[in-house]
Amino acid sequence: MTAHDLARTIDAVWRMESARVIGGLTRMLRDVGLAEELAQDALVAALETWPATGVPDNPGAWLMATAKHRAIDRLRRHQLLARKHEQLGHEAELQQALAEDPADAADDRIGDDVLRLVFIACHPVLSTEAQVALTLRLLGGLTTDEIARAFLVPEPTVAQRIVRAKRTLGEARVPFEVPRGAGLAERLASVLAVLYLVFNEGYAATSGEHWTRPALCEEALRLGRVLEGLMADEPEVHGLVALMELQASRLPARVATDGTPILLLEQDRARWDRLAIARGLAALERARRLGGEGGPYALQAAIAACHAQALTADATDWPRIAALYATLAARVPSPVVELNRAVAVAMADGPQAGLVLVDALVDEPALQRYHLLPSVRGDLLARLGRHAEARVAFEHAASLARNAREQALLRQRAEEATRLAAQPTTVVR
Repeated sequence: MTAHDLARTIDAVWRMESARVIGGLTRMLRDVGLAEELAQDALVAALETWPATGVPDNPGAWLMATAKHRAIDRLRRHQLLARKHEQLGHEAELQQALAEDPADAADDRIGDDVLRLVFIACHPVLSTEAQVALTLRLLGGLTTDEIARAFLVPEPTVAQRIVRAKRTLGEARVPFEVPRGAGLAERLASVLAVLYLVFNEGYAATSGEHWTRPALCEEALRLGRVLEGLMADEPEVHGLVALMELQASRLPARVATDGTPILLLEQDRARWDRLAIARGLAALERARRLGGEGGPYALQAAIAACHAQALTADATDWPRIAALYATLAARVPSPVVELNRAVAVAMADGPQAGLVLVDALVDEPALQRYHLLPSVRGDLLARLGRHAEARVAFEHAASLARNAREQALLRQRAEEATRLAAQPTTVVR
């Protein structure tokens, strides 16, 4: 194995095993910050050892055993055992864990450790930005630099968020546990929201030179599948996985070879990933079997399924999509959902019907800086032949957009509206 291949193998092992190692250490040490440091120490040891010895048959167990040895060394070095009987308990627990063969550890304990780690990383005591950074660091195995580049923020900013997040968790003495009863639904909603936020940033980047960042979508999906395996009885977990799978299926067709965005109705559906669609529909069916078809993510997945099952844009069941958005709006009131419903109504009943709904949202405070509001309005005005008004709307949308590719597309549409405004109007009813 070449040095390059070995480095890639170690990187892959780390991304697959890091959450299990950190979760197991956190259970024993009750300190997620220390657990992550020890796991990183084990990774460094692997980088130093494996080139000479080769990758072990069970690399995850090797990392865990190495991290546990480092944990005991650190506890002794800082003389914590002499000060607190509690630490003696930690020592005994670590010694007992080391005496066991990590490869024989119960799968349910490993699963529990990872699940607890999910809920710690997304604990409400942390800001959303901190939750995202910590989730990608602890559960995704991403480096600080990778997270910074993915979200186009300075690396020191991400590093500071992670350090503060671990300090905050320590100071708040957040228990290493999965919440129960009513608290579970509330906390699970936060976990799912963080994963979908990561996915959306990959699906439609808010800023930068690229419209999509598929690596972020892949990471959110990977973590979603892990959560689905750990919480198989939670319908909204399946609903979120279904939604991400179905939306991710369009990624190959969302951009041209030069990076130019391709909008949904113009995409070559032959390029959509049929395996991803099949996985998404299967996950949606699991949500339905659990009685979760009315959940917010399952409803959005059902909308995505309507697109996925239509072989052409014209064959899309727009009345059903509009009805699903109406149900979603009643379930989770949101001006963004109302805007999406307006688009579906425009496709089902004509642009004038959609424009009436969009115009009702113009003064909505939450949408004042949302570039898709004037963008949608511009599209409907253009379809009605009101090209001069459409040009103004597209220019306004371009001024609000932060993604360079999206700005260019909106300016191009403004220029096209200017050209058409000089020609005889053709009204689309």
